[in-house]
Amino acid sequence: MTAPQPWPATVPLLAPRLYLEPLRVEHAREAVTLLDDPRLHTWTGGAPSTLAQLETRYARQSTGRSPDGAQGWLNWMLRRTADAQLIGTVQTTLRRPSAARLEATLAWVIGVDYQGNGYGREAALTMARWLRAHGATELVAYIHPEHEASMGIALALGLTASEAMVGGEVLWSG
Repeated sequence: MTAPQPWPATVPLLAPRLYLEPLRVEHAREAVTLLDDPRLHTWTGGAPSTLAQLETRYARQSTGRSPDGAQGWLNWMLRRTADAQLIGTVQTTLRRPSAARLEATLAWVIGVDYQGNGYGREAALTMARWLRAHGATELVAYIHPEHEASMGIALALGLTASEAMVGGEVLWSG
């Protein structure tokens, strides 16, 4: 039996106005205040995490794969290049539905104070280009049917909405 292919490793990426830093546990101290806004959970549910919860999550996510190795986990923290301010995150969960396919499920979060400036689009496009260059054959996102900003990002990525709903979100793919 052939050993499974390793997942790509998260590497630093540079966008025109953003630096995408590979996730580290140490990001939790800075991210806890950025993500401590209930408005960020309007579309996704849940509530802001505590520092301890973020540290635990980031320790798990920064390993780069699920515990059983069935999924690759790539996470980046977004920092403006102009002032080094942390403004959000982008992430992808990778899976191999077949030997010839690498599916990347994308997600993004931009802090409320930084929304409306195109940062989500810029970061998601940078991540998507990198993923495609590293073998991703399909990009997927699950988006609340009323979240217009995220739908705009999905369109910029070349994704198309389907009729499929999963957990109250529309499946976009391309």
